[in-house]
Order: sequence, then structure tokens, then C-alpha cells
Amino acid sequence: MLKSILREPLLHFLVIGAAVFGVFYAFNDPEPPQSDTVIEITPERITGLTAQFQQVWQRPPSEDELARIIDGYLREEIFYREALKLGLDQDDTVIRNRLQQKMEFLTDAGAEGRMPEAGELEAFYAENADRFTRAPLIQFEQLLLGDRDPAAALAALEQGAQPAEIGTQTLLPPAFEGAPPQVVDGTFGQGFFEAIVALEKGAWQGPVQSGFGPHLVRVTGFVPGTQPPLDDVRAAVLREWRQAEAARLRTVLYEGLKAQYEVIYPDEPGE
Repeated sequence: MLKSILREPLLHFLVIGAAVFGVFYAFNDPEPPQSDTVIEITPERITGLTAQFQQVWQRPPSEDELARIIDGYLREEIFYREALKLGLDQDDTVIRNRLQQKMEFLTDAGAEGRMPEAGELEAFYAENADRFTRAPLIQFEQLLLGDRDPAAALAALEQGAQPAEIGTQTLLPPAFEGAPPQVVDGTFGQGFFEAIVALEKGAWQGPVQSGFGPHLVRVTGFVPGTQPPLDDVRAAVLREWRQAEAARLRTVLYEGLKAQYEVIYPDEPGE
């Protein structure tokens, strides 16, 4: 029974979450309660401000810069305290959203520390295989017919005419080497890839309609989409698994916190 409980992912999450919240409070330098009119610039605060400057500018601040940084912090602290006294944080959508984001960020940080149990990553990969499938690739030539008769153009090509001699002048590439669906459809319009992938390879065929008009197309190669082995994409699968796990744990945390509240909704109209 105890072993089963210790293996429960939710328990792991709660332990990790508690640790993350503890680290958050430790690094945010919580100061002991003091008078609203006393602002102490602690050595730890100066160290933190200096570190922030150095992270941005890749060098420590000069004495004048540090003085301005401290003065900026002091200005921020004073206005922050005065804003709280006036209740400016109440019913402010921006502040509420920001606090929600910080809570969810701490939850996500807890999820980042999790590792999938045996078989968990494999199951996630199987359930989401389409996310990691390599796109099919097609190799083809095309010419834009314009007002040219398709049958006459095909006959001319069969007799040895060059595509450039037949097609309408255009800025469209005459050939594509290993193009995925998004490139083909992005160039010719939605559905063009599906239309040409159904053509027999090696011969000029058409017309195939695009957003530019009718085309003759010769497919010279095609590589179907493939699902790579898990080991080839393990890092990407783990990254997406953690993202999905973070979303799930956010829901778990929300539902757990929600259970501690009594939520009263307005009566339905007519009741």
C-alpha cells in the first residue's frame, strides 16, 4: 500500500511543488514585517539588483549606475506601497492575470522536474504519433498553362518540346526537390499537394488547378510520411510530454484549490 502511494505521480508533483514554492520564497528575499514608513535596503537586495544588471549588461555596474539602480528600486517600492494603501491592486485585471500566471509558472516549474515512469513516454508517443511523423516529400516539375490548351500542350511535350517553350511565363519555380505539403500548398494553394500526389510518376499530366490557373505536372519522386523510432525523437517527445504534464498538473492544482472554496453562483432567471 505504501509503495503504491509513493509511486503516485500526484504525490511527486505535490512534493516538487512544495519545494519550488519554498525556493521561490527563499530567492525572493522575503523581509520581516516592518513599519510602512521604513524601507531597508538590505545587502541581499543590493546583491540581487547588481546581479540583474550584470545579467543584462555582462558587467558589474559602476558606483553611479548602482546608485541609480538603488534609487529606481526605492522609487518602485514607495509607489508600490502607496498603491497598496489606495487599494489600486483590487479588481485590476492586469494584476490578477499576472498573479495567476506566476502561480501557474511555479506549477510548471514543478512539472519540469518530473521524469516519466517506465512505459509512460512510450504510451504518450503512441497516442500522439501524428505530432512526430515526418512529413511526406514530393519532387515534381510544373508549368503554368495560362490560356494554352492542355491536350495540345501535353502532345507537344510528348513530342520533345521543352516545358519553358510551352508554359506561360511566371515567377513560380519550375521544379521542386523534396517539398513537404505545407510548402507545396503554401505556393500553389490548399489542396495542390493532394492533387499531384495522386498522379502517376514520370509522365506529364494535368491539368491540375491552382490559385494561379491550370498546370501540367510531372511527379519525379515521392517519399511517404514516416514515423521515426522513439529513440530518434526522444528529446522532442520528452519536451512535449512535460508540456502536457504541466497542463494536467495545473488542472490538478486548480481543482484541489477550488475544493477549498465555497462558490456561490447567482440564481437562474425565473427561480
